Amino acid sequence: MSKPAVLVARAVFPETLSRLARHFEVEANEDDTVYTPAQLIERLQGKAGAFTTGSERIDAGVLAACPALRVVANMAVGFNNFDVPACTAAGVLCTNTPDVLTETTADFGFALMMAAARRMAESEHFLRRGEWTKWRYDMFTGSDVHGATLGILGMGRIGQAIARRGALGFGMPVIYHKRSRLAPELEAPLGARHVDKATLLREADHLVLVLPYSPAAHHTIGAAELALMKPTATLTNVARGGIVDDAALAAALRERRIAAAALDVFEGEPAVHPDLLSVPNVVLTPHIASATVATRRAMAELAADNLIAALTGGTVKTPINPEVLQRR
Repeated sequence: MSKPAVLVARAVFPETLSRLARHFEVEANEDDTVYTPAQLIERLQGKAGAFTTGSERIDAGVLAACPALRVVANMAVGFNNFDVPACTAAGVLCTNTPDVLTETTADFGFALMMAAARRMAESEHFLRRGEWTKWRYDMFTGSDVHGATLGILGMGRIGQAIARRGALGFGMPVIYHKRSRLAPELEAPLGARHVDKATLLREADHLVLVLPYSPAAHHTIGAAELALMKPTATLTNVARGGIVDDAALAAALRERRIAAAALDVFEGEPAVHPDLLSVPNVVLTPHIASATVATRRAMAELAADNLIAALTGGTVKTPINPEVLQRR
């Protein structure tokens, strides 16, 4: 009996490929080419499954052109690259990799927020340019993190992990906004207070974005929202590009309407809005919040677990549209 064919759409750990090859006929993209939509459709011909990352868009057009496809397994917690309703209608299972990257992403988000607050990127560039010739009392004075108000927009697993770091490690009062309030037993250990969005923006000294992307969340933070923030506040985005209007943020930073920002995600990434590249008071990283060896291996293994289970009759660990499984 022949093995099902799958596409591994981007480069991944050799051990993951070897594991998949025990179950499937694997077409691997070891050159790590980012496929165009037409190339992706070509590669998916005859494939029952795909191991994907955020760069592969699976939409109605792809699904119509690839009738053999049964499962798409994202090596990411986010899945805005999937048109989930279209996948569900086509009977294609979607999976992602939550939980395994929560603590690593929270570490990085907190580090970015601290870097923005303490002007680390600005001061490093100053030093590297050879401009440091003496100490001065107000040289790169930033804002404290300990005791400052931590604001979190979105309060899922990663948001709660960031809140723990702030509340328990740095004595930060925590406020948050989320469409559905957390259960009291989750709020209480953090001393977290649920507020409306406007209050969050006005009161936060350090605002961290961790909400999932959807069309409804596009430009959740734009010029109007930035205008509500304190001029001493910082904004950190470890969620998804498109949640922030990057052009409006660059203008606010340039005009010092907020103090600083730290961004790991961008609209249209890997492209970065040129205005963000020219303002000094922003920390920029290339979507690496989950980038530790242990975490990326765990993500790859969970994506592989899902792909194998979906095509061999096992239990899929983290389905996005489990109703597809119920119809099989």
